[in-house]
Amino acid sequence: MKIKFLIDENLSPRLKIAVGRLKPEIDILRIGDPNTPTLGTLDPDVLQYLGLSQRLLVTDNRTSMPGHLEEYWLQNQQMWGLFWVRPTTTM
Repeated sequence: MKIKFLIDENLSPRLKIAVGRLKPEIDILRIGDPNTPTLGTLDPDVLQYLGLSQRLLVTDNRTSMPGHLEEYWLQNQQMWGLFWVRPTTTM
């Protein structure tokens, strides 16, 4: 099975463009793209989308996401994975 990714809206749209240029076969979307949560979607709703769409989240959100993840997992919900990106990482 091929891993599918969802980039958080807090990360630069250039990340999706760069990945697409380097490896066009990678299935990568960004929040706000068609058929993804809209920009401004609350974290709990993004987590629900990830579970349903079988996508892995790429984010640098260390402020609100950890608490939402804990609540999500306490409800026995599952998601495909999470990549934490360092906030200082350059594109």
